[in-house]
Order: sequence, then C-alpha cells, then structure tokens
Amino acid sequence: MLKKAAALFLVCGGIATWVGCGTTSSRYLYAAIPASSEIVAYREDPNSGVLTTLSVSPILAGQGVESLAMHPSGKFLYAANSGATPQGNISLYTISKTGTLTEVTPRTTTGSVPTLLTMDSAGSFLYVANSGSLDISVFSIDASSGALTQVGSNFPIGIVAMNMKLSPSDNFLYVTGEGSTGFIEVFPVNKGVLGTPVTGSPFQTGDDPFGLAIDSAGKFLYTADKLHSTISEFTINSDGSLTALQNSPIGQSYIAPVSLLIEKTGKYLYVANQGSTNLSAYTIASDGGLTLLGSSPFGTGTNPSVIASDVSGKFLFVGNQGSSTSVQSFALNPNSGTLTSVQTYTVPGTATSIAITP
Repeated sequence: MLKKAAALFLVCGGIATWVGCGTTSSRYLYAAIPASSEIVAYREDPNSGVLTTLSVSPILAGQGVESLAMHPSGKFLYAANSGATPQGNISLYTISKTGTLTEVTPRTTTGSVPTLLTMDSAGSFLYVANSGSLDISVFSIDASSGALTQVGSNFPIGIVAMNMKLSPSDNFLYVTGEGSTGFIEVFPVNKGVLGTPVTGSPFQTGDDPFGLAIDSAGKFLYTADKLHSTISEFTINSDGSLTALQNSPIGQSYIAPVSLLIEKTGKYLYVANQGSTNLSAYTIASDGGLTLLGSSPFGTGTNPSVIASDVSGKFLFVGNQGSSTSVQSFALNPNSGTLTSVQTYTVPGTATSIAITP
C-alpha cells in the first residue's frame, strides 16, 4: 500500500485530474471502530485522496468508541465511548503535527450510552446525544487545552437520537428519532443552552431517519429514511421550523439509505445506501428539490454506512460494513458531481464515524 501511495503522490493526474497540483500539506483521517474499541488513523494525500496508515494505528480507544468530532483548529479530537460503564464518557485527544493521537485523561463523564457528537462551527461547544439516558449533554470547550466543562444539566429529549446536526448559524439543533413514525425535533440554542422546542416540533419525516444533512446556507434540511428507502426534503424557516417540500419525500430505487452528505459547493447531495451497496447522488435545485444525477449510483464496498468529506471537498470517504469492513476513498468532480473510487482500505470492524483534520 505504501508503494501505491508513493506512486499516486508523485503523479498529479489520472483519476483525480481535476484536483490540480501543488498542495503539499497532509491531512489526517480517523475512523471509529466500536467492535474493537479502536480508532484507525491515516495520512491523507491532499493531491490524490490516497490514505497511508500511520505507524501508530490502530489506536486503543474507549470501550465501544462510536462517534468522533474534530475541533476546527485541527488540534483536538473527541470520541464518544458508548460502551463505557457505569456511565458513558468522552475521550479528548490532542493531535500532533504527524497525526499521532495522545489521550488527555481523565475522560469526561456524560449520560448513558453516548452515540452521537456534533460541534458548533467555532469549536466552542460539544453536543453529545446519549441513547441510554435519552438526553443531550453539552460541554464548553477550552480553546487552548480542549478541556470540556459541562453546561448545565443533561437535557432530556425522551427519544433515542438517530442523528443530530446544528444549523450553520449554530442557533438551532436538529435531532432525528423514531416513534410511531420518523420525526425531527428542533431546539433553539443559545451559548450551548437548549431551549423549548420550536413551534410545530417535532416534524414528521420518513421512518428510521438515520441520515441528516443541512446545506451550508441553512436553507434546506434532508433526512435519509432507511425503512422507506426515501429522502425527505424540507425548507428551514427563520424560526428554525421545517416545511416539507411539495414533492417530499422522494422515493429511491436504492435500498436502506442511512447517511447523507452535501459536498462543499452545495450543488450535490450524496446518499449511502446500505442495502444497495452504492452511493446515489442528487443535484440540489435553488428551491431545495433533488434530481438524481445521471452518472449515479457509484459502487462501494458492502453496506456503506457513513460518509465524510475532507475540507477541500475534493475527496469523499465512506465506511463500509458487512463482509468487507473498510474505508473507501473517492475523488469528486465538482463540475459534474461524479465520484471515482481511489482506493479501499481494510479496517478491523465497521467504521461508524469518520473525522478529518482541516
């Protein structure tokens, strides 16, 4: 693999012709593997999207490490340890210039079974969804050390959160869950403090809304509805409430969508279809409507479950489950939205979360 990485590093062309040459700084990619309680670590070649395993990988992590969050400074990585007992906890890692992770102890206690992490754009607050205690913990982040300090008490939400995202303005928190049908709860946020859900919340969506994406302008929200194999489309109103688009939800030919990603330009939405072993792609219209891309779908390993993008937006990374547990790298053509597989990397178990340094 090192020989392949070296060759692709030297040749700026081929499958990633549109990426261009001249970028020399490295990025680092980390993936959580809960089954083995490890984090795998790679150097990303920013010119080719090729990953090279770090010598320290895999890194022993907290029990059942499930979700990762990268600080915008690139100095700190946070990991939710869902299997920790008697309460869940969060690990803080400092990131060296060579990508090595060093855990800062002691770990920070949170609610029971923490499974989701999200962070505001400034890196001031970390939000933790706790599936066991059905609540959300919020922590302020020390900018110099990365240390966490809890803001108030755990905030009860009464559901097992399937996904959780902040609006780009950081003033609303969107949480998907499942009851008699899928729904989205919307909470106003002020300096890490969650308020009473907005008027009309929760908003109905498709069943099993595991996937959640918000465009960078904060105008549109989408859910991937696993049970119905649909994508639900919403307009985000000024008060944070949601209005379903007229044609929502849209049906797919592909089965069990579980993860969504809107790429950097905001023109394309990518969907990981766990039951179809592919990524489908859609163009996003000015009104938020989705149209299937002609070159879609793009083949993956078995049961793709999570999608991430590096800061350049030129490469996507997918975590595959099933018989071929792996992390797969794709080059993205921003002009056409087409994805080209770069390489696939075997990992010791299902990757449930991927975080990349800026």
